[in-house]
Parts: sequence; C-alpha cells; structure tokens
Amino acid sequence: MNRLASIVIYVPGNAKEILDFYVAAFDLKLKHYDESFDFGELDTGETTIAVANHSAGKFMVGDGYEQEADGFPKNTELAFIADDVGMAYSMAVKNGCIGLCPPKDMPWGQTVAYVKSIEGTLVGLLSKTPAT
Repeated sequence: MNRLASIVIYVPGNAKEILDFYVAAFDLKLKHYDESFDFGELDTGETTIAVANHSAGKFMVGDGYEQEADGFPKNTELAFIADDVGMAYSMAVKNGCIGLCPPKDMPWGQTVAYVKSIEGTLVGLLSKTPAT
C-alpha cells in the first residue's frame, strides 16, 4: 500500500526563508535543511512538508520539471488541524500571511479559516471534524 510521504512547495527564491516563515506562522519545527540544494523539511508528524528552490526541482526531475509562469502553484492547499483556529489565524497573519477568510463555523460543526502564505500557497486552518 502506498502512503503520502511529503508535500513539496517549490519556490523561486530562498527556500530557507520560506521554511523559517512556516516555523513562525504555523508553529512547526524544522526537520532538516540542506543548504547545497536549498531544500528542507518541516516536522508535521507522519507526513512532512518540504520546501525547495526550483533549481532543486529541476535537478531532481530533469527536463520534465515545469512551473507556472509566476513560479507559484495554482491548485494546492495545505490544511492544518488547529486546537484554536482563531489563535492560529491570528498567528499566521501576524507572521506575514494574508488573511483570506477569518474563522467561521461550518454547518457540519467544523471551524475553518484561510490565509495565503508569503510564497503564495493557500493554507487552511481547521478544527477537527466532529465525529458523526
């Protein structure tokens, strides 16, 4: 059986700066960073989030590596479960995120909020889904 190992966010500039941002804005820990490839991973539990410079993507994938014209993903959302969605939203915005949707309660009992991170990734901040 296959399982998700990591999610990689490719950025046009300094990957370490983005990693440091995620540590501050979303209360994560840096798992490791390789300066020679400008690539690092954040400790998020069983699955990691990795951030890499586009040059690392080109090195790994070769000629098949592609990116959007502006260098950012267009169809990706990272979602974090937060114990306190309001506090998580405030912390993210305080550390540089653009607030897109402040916390709101959904009909199924979950609280959700959305921000845009400094490199352009949509980030959802969610409470646990109530058991049905």
